[in-house]
Amino acid sequence: MTFQAWLQQAIARLAESDSPRRDAEILLGHVTGRARTWILAFGETTLSADEATTLEALLQRRQRGEPIAHLVGQREFWSLPLFVSPATLIPRPDTECLVEQALARLPVAACRILDLGTGTGAIALALASERPDCEVIAVDVMPDAVALALRNAAHLGIANVTIRQSDWFSALAGQRFAMIVSNPPYIDAADPHLAEGDVRFEPLTALVAGDQGLADLAQIIREGRQYLQPGGWMLLEHGWTQGEAVRALFREAGYLDVATCRDYGDNERLTLGRLPDMENVG
Repeated sequence: MTFQAWLQQAIARLAESDSPRRDAEILLGHVTGRARTWILAFGETTLSADEATTLEALLQRRQRGEPIAHLVGQREFWSLPLFVSPATLIPRPDTECLVEQALARLPVAACRILDLGTGTGAIALALASERPDCEVIAVDVMPDAVALALRNAAHLGIANVTIRQSDWFSALAGQRFAMIVSNPPYIDAADPHLAEGDVRFEPLTALVAGDQGLADLAQIIREGRQYLQPGGWMLLEHGWTQGEAVRALFREAGYLDVATCRDYGDNERLTLGRLPDMENVG
């Protein structure tokens, strides 16, 4: 079977996917080691028997709904190729909005940044790559996530990030940061979307929080005051319907300049606030 013939039948079999052509091209490129442009230019190239067998197995897994990122073991985020696994969330493009807003608010001078619940390390590594003068601390409670983030940092050669195991702030006593960022669990356990799409294959511990999805957000906002420097910023990703509730949590905790930013789909996706410049934290 030629590359082109395989693509045609794979696209047809993946018709229920949101992006059948993209999925098929990614799988073909992954197995053959060829770039998309090469595949399109030399579509009459014949697949080897081993390639065809591997592709069939991957195609069947994708038809069952398994995420493309899990099938190929990678996902790009902020132009950084990241290893992924079922132990963590797959980085989403909309989370790049958080990176953009964080970079816009970091002080010019070198500073310390904290990423809570780092998962693959996506946010921490993106910030560290853009601000090599800053020290980025990334934490996660899950050992498998810590190991994956360490692997990504080593693979990318990003040296100004430190990754450690911590249940939110538990291993950070006495430390202060100019900025705290996080994409924490924020989905209600009863949300029907948990039974749909890629999230079926991702860890519930990284998705679900109590109190209608607000419990972890509330804890980070409340406890984070003790770990932010005066004037320091906190930026948190949340669900598209949670903006009003999260803004209220920030304001109740005494943060200033509270605002919600929209993602690339024009949905409210992250809320931010800062401590007063002269704050007696504690």
